[in-house]
Amino acid sequence: MSATTLQTAGEETLERVRDLPPSAKLVAKVLEYNDTLTQSELADETLLPPRTVRYALNRLEEEDLVESRFSFSDARKRLYSLNIE
Repeated sequence: MSATTLQTAGEETLERVRDLPPSAKLVAKVLEYNDTLTQSELADETLLPPRTVRYALNRLEEEDLVESRFSFSDARKRLYSLNIE
C-alpha cells in the first residue's frame, strides 16, 4: 500500500470513528499505536473498566473498524487490531 493510500484509509477511518462514543475513540487510538492487544490489555492501557472496553470494541466492530482473532497462546482470549483498510 502506498503512503497516499494509507493516508486516505486513515482519513476514512477517522471519519467513521468521529460519531462513536469517547470510549470507542480511545480504544481505537490505543489500537492505532499498538498493533494487537487483548481486551484486558486494552483495559490496562486505556484505564477503562473491562465492561466499557467490551462496549467500545462492539461499537468498533459494528463499524468494521476492528478485527479480532483468537490468540494462539491462549484460545480463551481474542486479539484485537485496528482495521484501516
